[in-house]
Amino acid sequence: MPVKNRFAELHDEITAWRRDIHRHPEILFETHRTAALVAEKLRAFGCDEVVTGIGRTGVVGVIRGRSTASGKVVGLRADMDALPIHERTGVDYASQTPGAMHACGHDGHTAMLLGAARYLAETRNFDGTAVVIFQPAEEGGGGGREMCDDGLMDRFGIQEVYGMHNWPGVPEGQFAIRPGPFFAATDKFEIEVTGRGGHAAKPHDTVDTTVVASHLVLALQTIVSRNIDPTHEAVVSVTSFHTDSEAFNVIPSTVQLIGTVRTLDPGMRDLAQARMQELCDTIPAAFGGAARLAYERNYPVMVNHEAQTDFAAGVARAVSGQCDEAPLVMGGEDFAFMLEERPGAYILVGNGDTAMVHHPEYNFNDAAIPAGCSWWAGVVEQRMPAG
Repeated sequence: MPVKNRFAELHDEITAWRRDIHRHPEILFETHRTAALVAEKLRAFGCDEVVTGIGRTGVVGVIRGRSTASGKVVGLRADMDALPIHERTGVDYASQTPGAMHACGHDGHTAMLLGAARYLAETRNFDGTAVVIFQPAEEGGGGGREMCDDGLMDRFGIQEVYGMHNWPGVPEGQFAIRPGPFFAATDKFEIEVTGRGGHAAKPHDTVDTTVVASHLVLALQTIVSRNIDPTHEAVVSVTSFHTDSEAFNVIPSTVQLIGTVRTLDPGMRDLAQARMQELCDTIPAAFGGAARLAYERNYPVMVNHEAQTDFAAGVARAVSGQCDEAPLVMGGEDFAFMLEERPGAYILVGNGDTAMVHHPEYNFNDAAIPAGCSWWAGVVEQRMPAG
C-alpha cells in the first residue's frame, strides 16, 4: 500500500485547505472558524454523523464502512489550534492574525485528516467504523483531556486511537515511531520567594530575596544532576525570574520564579515534585526568608502501546518503504490523555529540512500531505479490512 493515487489527485485541494487554515490561526479553544470549516467539509464528504462541541470546540466525524459486522471502531485524531507567535515565514498565505501563527503544523494535521476523511467516505473499503477527531487546545489547554471528559471514547465506541505529528529533520514523507514512553509529562511551577525589602545601601537590614531566589534557582538544578537516576530523562527549567522592584537602589521584598519540569517516568515525576518542595522549604529559610511553591501537573507521559505501535509502523512502511525509531521527546503532547483511555499509537511524519516547530519561521511542508493522508487511510483499511 504505497501513497494512494487519490491523494495525489487531491493534493492541490488539500493544500488549499491547509493554507486557508494557516491564514486564520486560532488559539487554544477559540478554534471556532477552523471547527466550522472542518464540520462543513465532513458533512459535504457524506460522513454518517458529524458532532460539534465535544471538548468545547472539538469536532467528530463518523464514517461507517461497507460493512460494520466486525464491530471494530478506530479513532483518528488531529489537532487544530495555533500558537501565540508572530509569524516570520514571508509566505503569501501567512497569518492574518497578529501574534498568532500555525507554528506547529496543526494546520497540516487538520488538512491531512480531512483528506483521509474524504477518501474514506468515498471508498468505505473497510469493515467497521472510522471516527475522525479534530481537537482544539493541544498547545497547553488540554483539549484532549476535555474531549475525553466529554465522553468521546464511550460515546462513539472507540476501541483504538491513533495520532500523527509532523517532524522537521525527518525526511519529508518518511515516518518514525517508538513504543512505550514517547513524549514527556509536562508540569509547571510558580515559586514566590518572600523576605524583607529595603535600601540597597543597607543590606544587613534586609532579607535579600534576589540572593535567596538565586540560591534556590541553583539548588533546583540539583534535582536532575543529583537526585534523578542518570538512566532516566528529566528536565527542570526556571524560565522567568521577576522581582517586585525595578529601582537600582531597592532590595525587593518578593521574587517570582516560574518554570517547567519534564519527566518520562511517574516515579521520577513524583521525586522531582517532592524534592522541589523540600528545597523551597529549606533554602529560603536558611537566609531568613520563605518560599511558596505552586506545582501543577499538566500533560502526563504519552505512552505508545506496544501492539498498536507495531501495527502503525507496518502501515508507515507500506506507505513510504521504511519507518525509523523515533527519539524520546521531552516536549509534551496531550494525545497522552487519549492513550490513557484507549490503546493506540502516535507517529511522526517527516517535514523535511525546515525550521523546528514553535519557531516563527516554521512552516508545514505540503509535500508531506499524500504520505500523511495515506497513513491515516491505511490505519483504517488495514485495521478493519473489508471482507
